Amino acid sequence: MFPTPKPALVPNTYAYESEPLVKPTGFREYDARWLFGSEINLMGVQALGMGLGTLIRELGVAPEIVTGHDFRGYSAAIKYALITGLMAAGCRVHDIGLAVTPMAYFAQFDLDVPCVAMVTASHNDNGWTGVKMGANRPLTFGPDEMTRLKEIVLGARFDLKGGGAYRFVAGLAERYLADLTDRPKIGRRLKVVCACGNGTAGAFAPQVLEAVGCEVVRLDCELDHTFPNYNPNTEDMKMLHAMRDAVLASGADVALGFDGDGDRCGVVDDEGDEIFADKVGAMLARDISAQQPNSVFVVDVKSTGIFMTDPVLAANGARTEYWKTGHSYMKRRVNEIGAVAGFEKSGHFFFNKPLGRGYDDGLIFALAVCDMLDRNPDKSMADLKRALPRTWSSPTMAPHCADEVKYGVVDAVVKHFEEARAEGVLIAGQKIRDLVTVNGVRVTVEDGTWGLVRASSNKPELVVVVESPVSRERMHEMFRAVDGVLRTHEEVGAYNQTI
Repeated sequence: MFPTPKPALVPNTYAYESEPLVKPTGFREYDARWLFGSEINLMGVQALGMGLGTLIRELGVAPEIVTGHDFRGYSAAIKYALITGLMAAGCRVHDIGLAVTPMAYFAQFDLDVPCVAMVTASHNDNGWTGVKMGANRPLTFGPDEMTRLKEIVLGARFDLKGGGAYRFVAGLAERYLADLTDRPKIGRRLKVVCACGNGTAGAFAPQVLEAVGCEVVRLDCELDHTFPNYNPNTEDMKMLHAMRDAVLASGADVALGFDGDGDRCGVVDDEGDEIFADKVGAMLARDISAQQPNSVFVVDVKSTGIFMTDPVLAANGARTEYWKTGHSYMKRRVNEIGAVAGFEKSGHFFFNKPLGRGYDDGLIFALAVCDMLDRNPDKSMADLKRALPRTWSSPTMAPHCADEVKYGVVDAVVKHFEEARAEGVLIAGQKIRDLVTVNGVRVTVEDGTWGLVRASSNKPELVVVVESPVSRERMHEMFRAVDGVLRTHEEVGAYNQTI
């Protein structure tokens, strides 16, 4: 019988090499993340594979699964430990090797396989690992599946039927790249900075952009799992500043930056200014809805209010719904309501037909940006940005808050603002006009200024975003109001960055 996983073990001991280590907090809302070594060991990863294989059978899905791994020094070893667990639970494993996450999603369709388990820490710092999982393409697990998986793994409730099988799938990367580039070339002469932070996307993104006719300026596209320049995270200011410098030095039309596993993309315009992903989403929504009137879009609660107030989107008959932050939540909602696309402020973009298959792919988003510029040959990326209604927006700020307490803190903050609205209390000097509580709380006051507090699904942090359509000072006033509420909770620590 396989041992029951332990929540803590000391490395370099007999117990560490003889028992599975799985810290319970690694099971997040829609995927799994651990610090490798201190929160999960290889035997713990094997237990995760056993649990996932058990859950797949419990869900009544055929036990066939695609696996791949990102470019970190330990990811391949983690993937093979996961594979042994999956095979012990009777799964037929299709290993696509080194891959960006959307390549694994593509493989589900290309190989006609229902399930996926992509070993990746996404944009997290080195030392982290994780798995993005699904059993119903193009969707990935949500809270229900993750809760059940946690119960199976931590309780060692495995159904180890055996009879699993393994095969390595050769040539999948070439088929993925061909699928992306089997389309007309860009007519406009576009010079594009392609930034990959030495992460996995460096093996694929430059070729895709070149294949559709772009002149590519490569920035940190050499694979190096030490990440010597900056973390491949499209919200990391070091990465964005490097993209800015490359644009200004090369005279490029746009910079497109990809995160560690290639399912997110960030944008810097031709003038060297970052465009937050929600604003790029608004630009794309204008472009798409002009071609497909009455389009429906889904955006996450961190996103700009422009989607509700933009006269161009209104004239095109576009309709937008705000939804829970998180690639799994967004993917599910986009597919549930048949939206043309979904945009998440972190840089996850989801396109249904004709652009995509419903999953998030940073390269499909990059091509959509190039197509938008191609359809507007007399306008620069900066021109298209300036054409949007003006707002003053913060970056995504993340004060530290331990995983064990962060959801309780957010519940208390939600209650605070619900009571404030009921009692007519002024927030940042005005009455509350609207509260959205599908994911934390998004509080909007009378002039459209809003602030958001939610729990991060991936890290021991809260997420704070503020925006105002009025002025920078109003944005700061909302931040001070929101932060004032957070400071009543001693569990909330310092911000990673502020405004």
